[in-house]
Amino acid sequence: MLALPFCLLFLVFTVWPVLQSLFMSITDTRAKDLRTPFSVDFVGLDNYTRALSDENFLRAVRNTAYFVLVGVPLTLTLALAAAVALDRGISRFRSAFRLGFYTPVVTSIVAVAVVWQFLLNREFGLINTVLGWVGISGPNWLGDPDWAMPALIMMASWRNFGTGMIIFLAGLQAVPWALHEAASIDGASAWQRFRHITLPMLRPTMLFVSVTTMIGYLQFFEEPFVMTNGGPLDSTVSMSLYTYRQFGFGNYGYAASLSYLIFVVVAIVTALQFRALREKE
Repeated sequence: MLALPFCLLFLVFTVWPVLQSLFMSITDTRAKDLRTPFSVDFVGLDNYTRALSDENFLRAVRNTAYFVLVGVPLTLTLALAAAVALDRGISRFRSAFRLGFYTPVVTSIVAVAVVWQFLLNREFGLINTVLGWVGISGPNWLGDPDWAMPALIMMASWRNFGTGMIIFLAGLQAVPWALHEAASIDGASAWQRFRHITLPMLRPTMLFVSVTTMIGYLQFFEEPFVMTNGGPLDSTVSMSLYTYRQFGFGNYGYAASLSYLIFVVVAIVTALQFRALREKE
């Protein structure tokens, strides 16, 4: 009885939309069909085969892969470095540093995007101004197809590493300090202790952080939508943004199939991460 309200809400607002979108993905549903949903034609897997031959969608897949393969390792590295510094290196004002590093995570993406648009401005942005102090002519970050994606990766890593830092910090504090002391007595250097003690014991934490970060980055949408609208020359169009555009164009059946393709990609990548980072017997 107590679980019944939740079960009803879950069925109505989660299970039913999922099944409805799955059905939609194998039909030719368009915006004009909303008033007559039972008049749509069944097309089977045509939407999926169309997606696999859609050059625009394949470009979005490549852009997303670029964002993930560069952004995830960068974010994890920043998160782990900050966690190690807070755990061992920084003793004074530790709470203030934790709050400062985590603040971008809870800040509105729109506010973050506006600030970074000013920072990345070619003419008067702070980043190009600093580069100019050392004799480097900064690029047109958001207007150059070669630099737009690196700019988004830089912003996303800065905004998201705080979550990983908090989780890594909890994992580091669970590592017994006696192991470090014993290794130090045996002559192990700081790097050797970190490599052979800390990292192996952080494997479950690393798995969780890498999986959640990877899932978020595979679905990245806000950064290109707010800052570049997919440009310039579609160099920052992601799979999620392209799917969103298809919904906007009224291609509901095709957009639903793209959503399920993204789901399949997320599931496969997650399974590979579990296989690679799971604890060894």
